[in-house]
Amino acid sequence: MKLVITEKPSVAMSIAGVIGAGQKQDGYYQGNNYLVSWCVGHLVEPVNADAYDERYKKWEYNDLPIIPERWRYEVTRDKQKQFKVLKGLMNRPDVDTLICATDAGREGELIFRLVYHKAGCQKPFERLWISSMEDSAIKDGFDSLKPGAEYDNLYASALCRSQADWLVGINATRLFSVLYGASLSVGRVQSPTLAMLTERGAQIRDFKKEKYYHVHINPGGADATGEKIKVKTEAEAIQAACDQQQAVLRSLTTEQKTVNPPKLYDLTTLQRDANRIYGYTAQQTLDLVQALYEKKLLTYPRTDSRFLTSDMLQTIPVIVNQAALLVGFIRGNVGIPIDYIGQVINDSKVSDHHAIIPTLTISDYDASTLPETERNILHLVATRLVCAIKEKHVFEAVTAVFEFSGHSFTAKGKTITTEGWKAVDLLFRNSLKLKAEKEDEEKTLPDGGRLPELTEGQTFDGVDAAITEHTTTPPMPYTEDTILSAMERAGSEDMDEDAERQGLGTPATRAGVIEKLVHRGFVERRKKQLIPTEKGINLIRALPENLTSPKLTAEWENALTEIAKGGYAAPEFMAGIAELTRTLVQENTAAREDLKPLFEHKKQAIGICPRCGESVFEGKKNFYCSNRDCSFSMWKNDRFFTDKKKTLTPELAARLLKDGKAPVKGLHSAKTGKKYDAVVVLADTGDKYVNFKLEFSQKKED
Repeated sequence: MKLVITEKPSVAMSIAGVIGAGQKQDGYYQGNNYLVSWCVGHLVEPVNADAYDERYKKWEYNDLPIIPERWRYEVTRDKQKQFKVLKGLMNRPDVDTLICATDAGREGELIFRLVYHKAGCQKPFERLWISSMEDSAIKDGFDSLKPGAEYDNLYASALCRSQADWLVGINATRLFSVLYGASLSVGRVQSPTLAMLTERGAQIRDFKKEKYYHVHINPGGADATGEKIKVKTEAEAIQAACDQQQAVLRSLTTEQKTVNPPKLYDLTTLQRDANRIYGYTAQQTLDLVQALYEKKLLTYPRTDSRFLTSDMLQTIPVIVNQAALLVGFIRGNVGIPIDYIGQVINDSKVSDHHAIIPTLTISDYDASTLPETERNILHLVATRLVCAIKEKHVFEAVTAVFEFSGHSFTAKGKTITTEGWKAVDLLFRNSLKLKAEKEDEEKTLPDGGRLPELTEGQTFDGVDAAITEHTTTPPMPYTEDTILSAMERAGSEDMDEDAERQGLGTPATRAGVIEKLVHRGFVERRKKQLIPTEKGINLIRALPENLTSPKLTAEWENALTEIAKGGYAAPEFMAGIAELTRTLVQENTAAREDLKPLFEHKKQAIGICPRCGESVFEGKKNFYCSNRDCSFSMWKNDRFFTDKKKTLTPELAARLLKDGKAPVKGLHSAKTGKKYDAVVVLADTGDKYVNFKLEFSQKKED
């Protein structure tokens, strides 16, 4: 009997259907000499610091750094039941072999191995490594299972990533929280990302607008522009000298330029486009692509490759045509050539997984039944595939330089000779009513980009000269599109061009980092923009450069990739992380005096105590009077509210303190199970506990 372990129940169901394990049991499937069960994500995780020593329950500087001599792991509390199922199956006498079928990547390997070791299993296991959930891909995967030992280095890399994050996160968070007397969250990837956001915020905040001017002439109908001028009087002097004078065309150059088709999507570029076009967050896009993967409509999402492999050469034309049919607007408008398929093939640029493309399953799937969000992502990926195998976009760039009263003016235009892939892109954008993106080298002219017929040496008499006024603009705030790009490139300027991996985090983890920053209040979303909060800005001010440096974190990420390839020793990497942690504690023994005021907790009163007139503040469990001699307190878990399935929120508490009563909708009746509306009255009698009662504008029907 073979035991197959997946990451999610939905994947287990798909695999079970393919290999004939169709009998549903409690926590697994069975049949055809197979058992198929699942992990429900991370079943086993590192224990908290206080599990190593009771004294770590309190955060004290003298207890740092916390560096476990032997790492310990525990089963996640809410997943105990499924772990027991897995452990029981692993230890069944009739199970002789395991098959690791968790997601084919670093984190998937970690999830399986931690469960395997926690269960005390020593049975041999094999590895299923697939890039698609199609039935054919699953069958092929089971026909070519790999020995589990071939992925030991990948597991070592994943374990190092997990332990490094724990060491830096636990120690740095405790260290700076203790020093500044505030809850400060620090992370290996999170902190450098926040630093980039705060740096951009500072650039915008400190930016000072400046005016500048251009002098324009229009010889023969061409809009020719002079150099950027900062002083208006200088621009006016040039205009006066040129207006109604003779202009001479000194040079006319024509250069053929090409714009290559876009590469296929990896996860990061897909997340960027989905944010820019649809406004989806990086996490939303990851969730949508994962859902489409599990529906067998897209290939494996957590990839950093933008190419396909040569063994796919025969199936790509079929998938391309199916993709064109899927999006609809392509068929009948542009041809689908197969002569350029080689430009998406590059075996050397594919490591664990190839680029994200549609699967052959799309031909039999009614995409109209998908949620709009999933359908948008599917169409985006399908369109990109068709664009990627089209011809280059070719145009002639024309540059005309005019001399006018001793000054030079330049006009640019272009003539498209081959639409190529941009014909598909334009159809896609028109279907979404999006404006075409401007190329850096093109200048949009009223006649569509073409310059009038010109001849070198040609003269123009009585040419008008005019001035246009402009204002410099600050850098744009980061969006998820641009911060993902920045994370991908972070630190690369300081690293070897041949470094296997550069940047902050991986395609699979960047979305989670952004979500943590928002959830913890360091960053807020304003439409598409990511704006650092005062809390986030203050945190970065307090942290040393080595914790906010993209370079250091990028070096770690590259080292983790080298460990996965077998080119770097895991113990050496972890020794470096441990030494950095010790140094961090030794070099930061006290808070900076100039930063202390930034972290002073300033509580805001929610109202006035009805008993003594002092301020009432919110605590973790109650709303309490600041006068220690006063016993007034409204408890958040007061049965008056919990029985009615309502929460005593700060807003409701403030209204009760201000007006003595507050209308509340949707109160639950324990007697009838129905909901009703009423007015809650603060009926305080001065006793130990505060009382509440209900008032009705009309008789409540039970």
